[in-house]
Amino acid sequence: MTALVIVGHGTRSAAGVDQFAALVDRVRDRAGAVVGDVEGGFIELSRPPLTDAVTALVAKGHRALVALPLVLTAAGHGKGDIPAAMAREQERHAGLTYRYGRPLGPHPLLHTVLEQRIDAALAGADRAGTWVALIGRGATDPDANAEVAKVARLLWEGRGYAGVEPGFISLAEPSVPAVLDRLRRLGARRIVVAPYFLFAGVLPDRIVAQSQAYAADHPELDIRVAELIGDCDALADLVLERYAEALRGDIRMNCDTCAYRVLMPGFADKVGRPQTPHDHPDDPVDGHGHHHHHHGHAHDHHAHDDAHTHDDAHDHGQRRAAPDATPVR
Repeated sequence: MTALVIVGHGTRSAAGVDQFAALVDRVRDRAGAVVGDVEGGFIELSRPPLTDAVTALVAKGHRALVALPLVLTAAGHGKGDIPAAMAREQERHAGLTYRYGRPLGPHPLLHTVLEQRIDAALAGADRAGTWVALIGRGATDPDANAEVAKVARLLWEGRGYAGVEPGFISLAEPSVPAVLDRLRRLGARRIVVAPYFLFAGVLPDRIVAQSQAYAADHPELDIRVAELIGDCDALADLVLERYAEALRGDIRMNCDTCAYRVLMPGFADKVGRPQTPHDHPDDPVDGHGHHHHHHGHAHDHHAHDDAHTHDDAHDHGQRRAAPDATPVR
């Protein structure tokens, strides 16, 4: 039976690491006999490194894996860094093959969880008078940023909010203050800031801090910050759905707007860029480990979006159905 390796970016947040581990355990528990074995690892910053996870599965006799990138959008980590890291594992383990899963979002399960987090923040206040600022990570990949805008629209449709506007905490505009100012100018008086993040980390903390700062400067506004998507059954079930897709060969990824395939204004340097794995401090390799791997989809992203100054902080850990909102006033 094909094993599953869940691949995270990594985080300097101890809570984020713990929450990633909790999700791996939850996936393992919910998989039952459907999945051979389940392990998880990071491509940088955090333990365990991906190589430990793959080695553990190989030690159990697995030579065929599904590698599932635990990312919400198809940016550089999912398109290049993780495939490059997996190619390095294939060099280390003779006969190892893997099928690659697609990113988690957009997906109705995620939208429902976001809706639940927003409702928890509202604490009974009506949706009709509420504007939502959906804040994604931000990337130098326009395709990934467009996915966040798409999620904002899908979150708005049919749910009764006054409106949903997308924004980003890093590398892309509009910023958190810019989105909040736009909503204020549109007449919003109650705003829920909804981080489009899986788990705790530097960037989600920054979203809270910037929201608090804006609220302090605009006391006439009721600004609340919803909790993250987090370790929950819906997220674990989505991971297993992506696993099943990969086994069927039903990936359905849209490469028509991928900056690593298609020449797009301002991003010509990305087309065909070779895939280069990250260096993980617990994964020593020859030299710096920068082995270049060229794959058919020509995805890569070594000039990665965070430049090691922030992280995805994969997870939100406490197994709560509807976490409390973070107050900003």
